[in-house]
Amino acid sequence: MAQPVKSMTGFASVTGDVVSGRIAIELKSVNHRYLEFQTRMGEEIRSLEGAMREQVAATITRGKVDCRVTLTADTKQVGGEPNAEALALLAQTQDGILAKFDAHKLSVWEIMHAPGVMASAEMTAETLKEPLLALFSKAVDELSATRAREGAKLAQMLFERLDAIDQLVKHIAPLVPKMVAAYEEKLKQKIADAHLNAASDDRLKQEVVLFASRIDVAEELNRLVAHTGEVRRVLKAGGAIGKRLDFLMQELNRESNTLGSKSVSTESTNVSIELKVLIEQMREQIQNIE
Repeated sequence: MAQPVKSMTGFASVTGDVVSGRIAIELKSVNHRYLEFQTRMGEEIRSLEGAMREQVAATITRGKVDCRVTLTADTKQVGGEPNAEALALLAQTQDGILAKFDAHKLSVWEIMHAPGVMASAEMTAETLKEPLLALFSKAVDELSATRAREGAKLAQMLFERLDAIDQLVKHIAPLVPKMVAAYEEKLKQKIADAHLNAASDDRLKQEVVLFASRIDVAEELNRLVAHTGEVRRVLKAGGAIGKRLDFLMQELNRESNTLGSKSVSTESTNVSIELKVLIEQMREQIQNIE
């Protein structure tokens, strides 16, 4: 069964209410050689990072994924007494800093808004595990959906470039016999101008055969068609295809370089350049495919 082509670029943002406040999760992903997951969250829920990492790895195979989790306590449920343990830790940290640096002491407002000081006792990893992981699963699904939508656009662009390459191949194939005929006519004219005898006919035929062999690009054109066909097949199959497509771009580029080296006319040179431009456009976009 065909799978969607996914970009490594995506974004998702979800929020949800819990008994003691509100959770906001933001996910961003960009292209990367392998899967990398980084988080920014409070230490009170840091123990849930492993479960979150497993959810990401089950859905995404490549890309750098940045996750930010923000917890906002419900002020109506927060008691007037600050968290004693958090206050003690904050005071200890402040004393250590003041002992080494000439800094100002924290204000009451700064102390009250420090992480965990006025937080509800219910905002813990144990109480938040189930709702947070459920919300995170929703965020991962949304991120995967945005990557799939972006991937569909990339696939469409690649199909268009493949069609353009096939048209160029069809255009250049009939040029080779014309170039051989033009070269033969040019040699005949030189022989006639030099008033050489008929014995030169054998030499003329040899030169034409050598020239035709030198500019023969039938194998390169066949391989180009085979490679574009394989790219289409891989795109239609979908899934994690970025690395395979990147390899196929190298093969396409190799054939276009050979075409350019065998070119003996302005028209065939222009076709070779257009091929390289199309392949480079594809290669750049493939760097974003998972």
